Amino acid sequence: MSEKEALSTVYDPAAFEKKWYKYWQDNHFFHAEVEPDKQPFSMVIPPPNVTGKLHMGHALDNTLQDILIRFRRMQGYNTLWMPGTDHAGIATQIKVEEVLTKEEGKSRYDLGRDAFIDRVWEWKEKFGSNIINQLHSMGASCDWERERFTMDEGCSKAVREVFVTLYEKGLIYQGHRITNWCPRCNTALSDIEVEHEDQAGHLFYVRYDCEDGTPGLTIATTRPETLLGDSAVAVHPDDKRYQHLIGKNLVLPIVHRHIPVIADEYVDPSFGTGAVKITPAHDPNDFDMGLRHRLPEYIVINSDGTMAKETGKYAGMDRFVCRKALVHDLEEQGQLVKIEDHSHAVGHCQRCHTVVEPLVSKQWFVKMEPLAKPAIEAVTSGKIQFVPQRFTKIYSNWLENIRDWCISRQIWWGHRIPAWYCESCGKTIVSRQDVTACPHCGGKVMQDPDVLDTWFSSALWPFSTMGWPADTAEVKQFYPTSVLVTGYDIIFFWVARMIMMGLEFKQEIPFKHVFIHGLVRDSQGRKMSKSLGNGIDPLEVIEKYGADTLRFMLITGNTPGNDMRFYWERVEASRNFANKIWNASRFMLMNLEGFDKDFRPENVHLADRWILSRYNQTIQEVTKNLEQFELGEAARLLYEFIWNEFCDWYIELSKNRLYGKEDETSRKTAQYVLSHVLRGTMELLHPFMPFITEAIWQNLPHEGKSIMIAKWPVAQEQLIDEEAENHMAAVMDTVKAIRNMRAEVNVAPGKKCQVILKLADQALTPVFERNQGYLFTLAGADSLVLLSNDMAKPENAMTAVVSGIEIFLPLKGLIDIDKEMARLTKELTSLDKEVARIEGKLNNAGFVAKAPSEVIEKEKTKLSGYEQQRAAVRERLAYLDTL
Repeated sequence: MSEKEALSTVYDPAAFEKKWYKYWQDNHFFHAEVEPDKQPFSMVIPPPNVTGKLHMGHALDNTLQDILIRFRRMQGYNTLWMPGTDHAGIATQIKVEEVLTKEEGKSRYDLGRDAFIDRVWEWKEKFGSNIINQLHSMGASCDWERERFTMDEGCSKAVREVFVTLYEKGLIYQGHRITNWCPRCNTALSDIEVEHEDQAGHLFYVRYDCEDGTPGLTIATTRPETLLGDSAVAVHPDDKRYQHLIGKNLVLPIVHRHIPVIADEYVDPSFGTGAVKITPAHDPNDFDMGLRHRLPEYIVINSDGTMAKETGKYAGMDRFVCRKALVHDLEEQGQLVKIEDHSHAVGHCQRCHTVVEPLVSKQWFVKMEPLAKPAIEAVTSGKIQFVPQRFTKIYSNWLENIRDWCISRQIWWGHRIPAWYCESCGKTIVSRQDVTACPHCGGKVMQDPDVLDTWFSSALWPFSTMGWPADTAEVKQFYPTSVLVTGYDIIFFWVARMIMMGLEFKQEIPFKHVFIHGLVRDSQGRKMSKSLGNGIDPLEVIEKYGADTLRFMLITGNTPGNDMRFYWERVEASRNFANKIWNASRFMLMNLEGFDKDFRPENVHLADRWILSRYNQTIQEVTKNLEQFELGEAARLLYEFIWNEFCDWYIELSKNRLYGKEDETSRKTAQYVLSHVLRGTMELLHPFMPFITEAIWQNLPHEGKSIMIAKWPVAQEQLIDEEAENHMAAVMDTVKAIRNMRAEVNVAPGKKCQVILKLADQALTPVFERNQGYLFTLAGADSLVLLSNDMAKPENAMTAVVSGIEIFLPLKGLIDIDKEMARLTKELTSLDKEVARIEGKLNNAGFVAKAPSEVIEKEKTKLSGYEQQRAAVRERLAYLDTL
């Protein structure tokens, strides 16, 4: 393709974004080879699920990463942004099972394990790259030549090495424990895969009588169906109400099993009745209490959420159907005391949203405390820094109270646990290689059917993607990585586990900074979700407005760690910014005829000195903010510089010179400064808006094949000119004041005016003398008079004071005062009528009673606006009346 193609008359991102992305890929600009002599900068992408579709969270997360990697690449670092996808065990299996059922009417059991896994691989090969292609459309400059998958050969080898090593160290064990169980996914879940939501429910008060017939006590429960599995009732040892019952037996209603009253400090005497039913097989806290008091475990709910056969007449019922039946039976038997409304947190499966059931089962666990201690120290010591720092405390608090991690999942898609059981001698063999016969007795072995939690493999992502356990050149150069960019919602799922595994297996931290961003919410501050129907598809935004517009909208106003709201108005504002850049660049390119690339100006104007000073300060400030992860502030600084200073001021001030209305040297100087500043500004903006900056940069005088591998601008401190900035600020303030005065009295845009200035600081006199042309060009002046301190102020003139400068606009010949007062009087009459009309509406009791609140608020807003306009007109009339 031709590198240089003229910019089209309108900004149309669809015409060039895909073209430039292909150009970058074809030239391998994203690819990183190991260069030991260069300083590395590396990141790993938070791997999206292969089932995933690009959403606003992905768009924000990957925009932040892409800004950082493009910035460091241009600074000359040996940069690697490692991409890849996650196999997403439960989510992917559910997706394929749904397709299988819908298209063939079969379940995974009809196919069998091996055939079903083959089907999942087929699905992954067909659809697994969708989200990667969508990231391409965002402009993500990952090293796609190194793309990894959590179940590819290298990552699988790393997973097995880690599992076996932890097992050999006694940090992985198998045990009967209570876990969160999803009846829909039919698998165990870790604690952080459960989302707790407040739900309206009930407290059921049930009377338990003593076995000797004496009065017993009443318990309060939200889950009466678990009553069938009670092993005891617990009270606080200091609760005087129940001390006489401790050690006695109660009769369990419905079941008629005799259970003891035990004392345990865990019980909260203020909740319910202060007496708690203990069901060790179906509640994690009860399970711990059961271990302390050696209570039996009665499993009364099956893994599919139905009642177990041991529950008699309730066997086979859905657990929630059983709840209703059991409450009815308790009432019939006189054991139900009362029912109260009660809102409480209910755990749901993060993936399918089914209510989670705590169940006792045999699972594999990782001992977390030995791994957590060094992970806490790595952050509290500052080796790893959270941005913003407040997340350090959240991270540490969670790790200090961590429970062992249940890592086994009762599904088929994933890393199968490398454990085999001998059918002859009963021994368990955990091995790095597949086992075909028992090494102890030669007997037949069977591999554990479970797979590992998806997060187990993604915990190894920073080093498994680089070839570990082999000691590769990539591991040596790029590990530890430089920064991890992620949302605060997976600090515990992913960030903490990567830190633990990195320290355990590499004896090094996995990254130096953790850059936390918030969620993208809708305009009302709500989390985007399918149920609310408030999600915004990034691909639709890109199709309509372009990726650069979406990226810049996501980054402006963004601060580390904080949620942001999506407004279509902000998208439009970013699109307007892109239009502004495009049109300004087209204007400049159209006026580069005869550009001399070897020309260097010797005599520059005040405006040239000013824009070069502001440009170099912008380089310093943008660079500093990017290095400090203040990406939103860096974007704001660029917006202000490009829109206000470069486009609205410098380009306007340069037009006469570009049109040849001054000498040739002046024209060449303007061309040089415009070209130099625009090219450098596009390089500063490139990490934020890669496509438009490449399209413009290729048309400017430049060196190299692409802006993305151009050198990052470095400030020339000798060009930072405080005097030029102060002088230009005085001129600009004067221009703005003159424009405002002209607008106040409705001076026609083409009408020229005399400007008289009285300067408090006489050092500004030569500034205005040399640069009065700026007033002629931008303020509609045709002459300038500078008054000395002893000269009288003109009469019959509008006045304003800015920065110690008194500004006078003689009104003679500028406006017809009588005509202007007549126009304003007519406008005032019209405003009086509008104010009276709306006041009448709002004072009408019938209207206020019947109209919707939003209509009333709209009328009040209109009234306020009209009143403000009326006050301004009255003020202008009063002023004109004094002239």
